[in-house]
Amino acid sequence: MISQVSERFEISLNTSAGQITTAVDVPTGFVPITSIVPLMRRLGEEAQALEVARAGEQGRVPSCQKGCAACCRMLVPLSAPEAFAVREWVRSRSVEQQARIIARFTETKARLLSKGIWQPLSALCGASDPWSDEALDEMNRRYYALRLACPFLEEERCTIYDERPAACRELLVTSPADQCEDLIANPVNTIPAPMRVSTILGLLWQDVTSTSTRLIPLPLVLDWAEDHTRENTRKWKGTQLFDQALDKVWRFLSHSFSDGGRRAGS
Repeated sequence: MISQVSERFEISLNTSAGQITTAVDVPTGFVPITSIVPLMRRLGEEAQALEVARAGEQGRVPSCQKGCAACCRMLVPLSAPEAFAVREWVRSRSVEQQARIIARFTETKARLLSKGIWQPLSALCGASDPWSDEALDEMNRRYYALRLACPFLEEERCTIYDERPAACRELLVTSPADQCEDLIANPVNTIPAPMRVSTILGLLWQDVTSTSTRLIPLPLVLDWAEDHTRENTRKWKGTQLFDQALDKVWRFLSHSFSDGGRRAGS
């Protein structure tokens, strides 16, 4: 096996919680879109660590703990690059584990079909125009009302924890953990995420493929990735892909600062 040559990038980003200064190694050869996922995930986690530290100074500490899986009944959105990465992770598991995971996805699909939720979720994947916040909120409520456990959950433990979607990583609660048992009746206090990695990766996907930005609901992720296998065979020069991803990060952060300024001045 020929090892991939990498180039080190020194990065400095200003976020709402402070400045990130870090270095990442980016492959210089041609790589699939999934290669950018861990790099963006790392930047997102470093930004969120600053936000967590700032919250801690204010006496707000995350109450999330290992084994707490109440949020694993929520509808999780993934970008296309994350969807392909999840499919690759599943295919890397043992035959027995793959069978268990696929069985849970199949059960989830049957339940969503019976409740009339699968079809609109499928429509969301291929929508050329973004859904309104009201429509998304209604869909999230309908899904959460079913209390369906994430297909990657086994005995209330996340089996894909190290490769979990960005949306899961970005949800940190500071209110008492027992309030998470009913997120509709008990609104919780969260630590804001300075970067929404799924959104950034979705914008990158739109840029490099000239398609609509898609966010794929987690229950559909294996079906969607299977249907788009051909798109996952494409490769891009790693450094150029990373440059484009960073451009999306900077645009996202600039927009966040602009929104924050308007809210502060309103």
